[in-house]
Amino acid sequence: MAARRGLEWLRSRQILDVRGDWAVMKPDLLPGGWPFQYGNCSYPDIDDTVITVLAMHRADPKAFAESIKRGRDWVVGMQTANGGWASFEVDNTDYWLNYLPFSDHNWTIDPPTADVTGRCLSMLGQLGELSETSVPSRRGLDFLLNEQETDGSWFGKWGINYTHGTWSALCALNVMGIPHDDPRMKRAVEWLVSVQNEDGGWGEDACSYERGHYVGAPSAPTQTSWALLGLMGAGAVGHPATARGIGWLIKTQCGHGLWEEECDNGVCAPILPFHHHHGYYRRVTRLANRKERKNRREEQ
Repeated sequence: MAARRGLEWLRSRQILDVRGDWAVMKPDLLPGGWPFQYGNCSYPDIDDTVITVLAMHRADPKAFAESIKRGRDWVVGMQTANGGWASFEVDNTDYWLNYLPFSDHNWTIDPPTADVTGRCLSMLGQLGELSETSVPSRRGLDFLLNEQETDGSWFGKWGINYTHGTWSALCALNVMGIPHDDPRMKRAVEWLVSVQNEDGGWGEDACSYERGHYVGAPSAPTQTSWALLGLMGAGAVGHPATARGIGWLIKTQCGHGLWEEECDNGVCAPILPFHHHHGYYRRVTRLANRKERKNRREEQ
């Protein structure tokens, strides 16, 4: 009942009649997104739209069919020329603009990223649009595979950092039907296992953005959950690293049922202060872990 009420509220917040700044590049595209903020009709974003569509489709695809279609069509219409998805705009990739004196924290441009693209592919896959039959999915998958780092990880813009991006990418590859024994999947699993902390958890320092590579940190609930979701998405449900990670989460759960987390985990822009999402990530990702592991056990 509570979930249904929440989804009905989300339905009422969908932007259906305002063409924001994104329409400069896509004047013929119908609105259909959701914003990150409570009221910001001019700036819906791809990520929030994708997550809302996923939730509505899982809950009741018939009841929310129109909202799902408008959201899906807007997301597909916002795909960039190279196949990926950015956050707010289309093909705003003139990197030289970052060097202008008035460029605000490198927010002058909005290039596509692996983490957002991964979640878009997860949405399309859940809607039945796999890469074999869907041109947007095929183009998005090609972009995502090309973005894989040499060590097997993926960059993450909206969560710190390579742990976040790798989780999103692996879940997308799984939904798109990439076999778990595919070398690209295996490399990502090997990378996640290689950066696991001795206590069984995962942690990543925000300075990885400045240094351009993964930088480890003490284990944290959110980072551990992202890593576990990535491992399970890649089929490594029975891997010892997965069991150790789950063991760390169980061991660190507080008496009130939640997890305490002091480190940052969200990102606005890598050169700005980082976000501490109080309560959100630590609740939602742990619940996602439980659901994912249950589904994997049933498949086996």
